[in-house]
Amino acid sequence: MKELVEICFWICIFIVVYAYVGYGFLLFLLVKIKRAFGAPKIAPSISNYPEITHVIAAYNEDECIRQKIENSLNLDYPADKLKVLIVTDGSTDETMNIIKSYPQVLHYHEDNRNGKIAAVNRVIRFVKSPVVVFSDANTTLNDDAIKNIVRHFNNPKVGLVAGEKRVISKNADGAAASGEGFYWKYESKLKQWDSELHSVVGAAGELFAIRTDLFDPVDENIIIEDFYISLKIAMNGRKVEYEPAAYAMESGSASVKEELKRKIRIAAGGIQAIVKLAPLLNIFKYGMLSFQYISHRVLRWTLAPLALPVIFFTNFYLALNGSQLYQLIFELQVLFYLFSAIGWVLQNNNLKFKIFFIPYYFSMMNYAVYRGFLRYIKGTQSAVWDKAKRAQA
Repeated sequence: MKELVEICFWICIFIVVYAYVGYGFLLFLLVKIKRAFGAPKIAPSISNYPEITHVIAAYNEDECIRQKIENSLNLDYPADKLKVLIVTDGSTDETMNIIKSYPQVLHYHEDNRNGKIAAVNRVIRFVKSPVVVFSDANTTLNDDAIKNIVRHFNNPKVGLVAGEKRVISKNADGAAASGEGFYWKYESKLKQWDSELHSVVGAAGELFAIRTDLFDPVDENIIIEDFYISLKIAMNGRKVEYEPAAYAMESGSASVKEELKRKIRIAAGGIQAIVKLAPLLNIFKYGMLSFQYISHRVLRWTLAPLALPVIFFTNFYLALNGSQLYQLIFELQVLFYLFSAIGWVLQNNNLKFKIFFIPYYFSMMNYAVYRGFLRYIKGTQSAVWDKAKRAQA
């Protein structure tokens, strides 16, 4: 009995450690090996910039849409090759009136609210440029973001380029923004290494670009369409690149409640994507792409959250049966969850010392997976969702 419990404990430990830390170390080593046996990766240069259409989907964004338009129109890119297109549906605030004050912006509107991907599907037929760039209405891009992102399309094998998401974090931020900021710094590094090894496994909707002729209308029930689109491109044999010098900046979530809402939706979408992209689990067909997808995404949305309670209770059993090693590990687990509880109590406090927020954010993320799974099973997570409120910049 004890031997079986030990085996179960160590298997679950391996799954969690590998999913959140081990894959990062392995990825780093594989990239180092690739660099040692191949030419160093050099950022492509470009002199003849293609025409691009910058598509922004907006719903009730009157607090930020003016700043977004100004930012988009003033990006460092040839003005005669840049079109800004905003698509709105169902907005009930001043968003449309603000957009109308910019005649140089193309605007498509529909009264019924059907969600972001439905809006994009509706307007993509009006895009005539060879490259389309997508970004969110509540983000601002760095000046040379589009120049840096489109240069990768000089390589005919590249089908999609993912930009970097940067969460603006301040010393005064609470648990949500602090945890989100730390998480995205780590995620950005993993994406950079993923891209260098083989392919990014999931673009962030805050900023990515795609060859227009590769965009296929997406099922309007898809919850995380940016993730789905980028993986479909990769499955079709095109390279999905990552460009950290093209980044979209946004504030962190206003509260843990808002961040939890976002994480639950992403988890439900992740489970949905795993089901819809089931062929990608076949490592014999997709090779390195499947390895990256399973290691970076699938484990975090499936086995790793399931393993956490198993680790706790098997560790408790083993600690009661004498081994000092298991007792020490259990004490560390209790300390970790105690830090999570302290982070929960202090979640809205503006602390400079944020060590409690990282365990809390980790626990909250995994709790969100359980909630997201239930929503997926019940079919209660709509692709049209109530966006999370962001912290004040």
